[in-house]
Amino acid sequence: MQRTALAPYARLPGEHHDRHVLTSTVDAFGAAHWLLTERAPELVGDVRPFDALVVSVHPHGNVELTELSAVRARWPRLDRLPDGGFVVAAARARRYEDADQVQVFDEFGNESTSFSIGDAVEHMLVDETGHIWAGHFDENPAGIRRWSARGQLRWMADHAGDAGWIMDCYALNVSGAVAWACPYTDFPLLEIRLDRPDRPDRAMKVRTNTVRGAKAVAVHGGRVAFYGGYGDERDRLAYGELTETSVDPTEVALLTLPDGTTPGRRRVVGRGSRIYVQAEPFTAWDVFDLSG
Repeated sequence: MQRTALAPYARLPGEHHDRHVLTSTVDAFGAAHWLLTERAPELVGDVRPFDALVVSVHPHGNVELTELSAVRARWPRLDRLPDGGFVVAAARARRYEDADQVQVFDEFGNESTSFSIGDAVEHMLVDETGHIWAGHFDENPAGIRRWSARGQLRWMADHAGDAGWIMDCYALNVSGAVAWACPYTDFPLLEIRLDRPDRPDRAMKVRTNTVRGAKAVAVHGGRVAFYGGYGDERDRLAYGELTETSVDPTEVALLTLPDGTTPGRRRVVGRGSRIYVQAEPFTAWDVFDLSG
């Protein structure tokens, strides 16, 4: 099988390697962010609010530090807002914590608002307009939803029509005014365009797809690439061509780290033509770019 190596993208500066990486992401504008604490938080019992440091590495290499006060999320998701603030969301929302599940911090690291986007958050991505996309796993039947940064629900997947029931959002890619998703159980490729707010029933195009279990997707022009799968296909990179109604498979490769090894435990983020991959110990992001 052909091997495709990821390209190095962003590195956590060495002076921060002694801290614990709670989570990390790459935002809509290409900056990489790490949410760090002095030590790993206790995961048993109630989580006491704690201070955290966000280390941001921008595409041109400059580094920015933001201290966040009184973070409450266990198993957090992180992304940056266009105004320089941050969103931290708890992947799991216990009933009595609903109002605090999502914390929005201003550019100085102070909490400005909090709200709930629902339990079982697999993906949380902010788009260029500052809207928050949540892709849920199978303990929340909401599937995919889009929220304002103040907590107003703007779109939900019950407008999905031919997509059927979205039981588990395996892959989510948010870039510009478009989101792409690949949900369980039939793994169709969903193209969501919200530039027609007067016609939410026309927001989504559904394409049948034979690739199962992908954890990330990249799209460029008429081409698509799916990353991941079940069992031995964990590191699979499956390419396809888009038609009006389907994804036609073309070729399959093995996606590796820049040194040729496979990633093992990893995080993934899909943004347009790019799939970012972060392997344990989660101090570096590498990238695959379908447009390249």
